[in-house]
Amino acid sequence: MIGNCEWCAFPELGIPAVKARVDSGAKTSCLHAFDIEPFEKDGASWVRFEVHPLQKNQRVSFTREAEVVDRRKVKSSSGEVERRYVIASRLEIGESGWPIELTLTNRDSMGYRMLLGREAMRGRVIIDPDETYMLGKVSQEKLERLYQTSLGKKTPKSKK
Repeated sequence: MIGNCEWCAFPELGIPAVKARVDSGAKTSCLHAFDIEPFEKDGASWVRFEVHPLQKNQRVSFTREAEVVDRRKVKSSSGEVERRYVIASRLEIGESGWPIELTLTNRDSMGYRMLLGREAMRGRVIIDPDETYMLGKVSQEKLERLYQTSLGKKTPKSKK
C-alpha cells in the first residue's frame, strides 16, 4: 500500500531521496530534469541532465548521465505534447525496488520533482488516495545527511 505521495530513491542515478506524486492517471513516470543534452557513448544514445531532487530547493543540484531507452511523445496535464527522452533506472520505494522507465522534463512549475505513473506501479502496489507517506517520511535532518548539505551550502556538481 502506498499513499498519494511517497519518498523514492534512484541509487543508480545517485538520487537518495525524491518526493513523488503518485499519479495513476499518468502512464509513464517522470523525473524533474533540465539542461538535457543528448550525446553518444560507445555507439549508444545517452543524455546528460541536471536534476534538483528536492522541492523548493535549487541549491541541491547534480549532473547525471543515463542511456536513452526511447524518445516518446507525452501529453502533459496542460494538454501540451512534448517529445521526451526516456531512461531506465531502479526505483526504491519503502523496502522494495524494481526497474522503471522515466521521462525527463522540467517540472519547475509543478509541485513535485517526480511523478510515479501507473506503468511503474502496475501489479506492485495499491494506492490509498486518502493517505500520504505510508512508507515513511524523510526528515529534514536525514535529507541534509543524504545530500551532505545544510543552511544554504550548495552541493558540488558531480557526474555518475
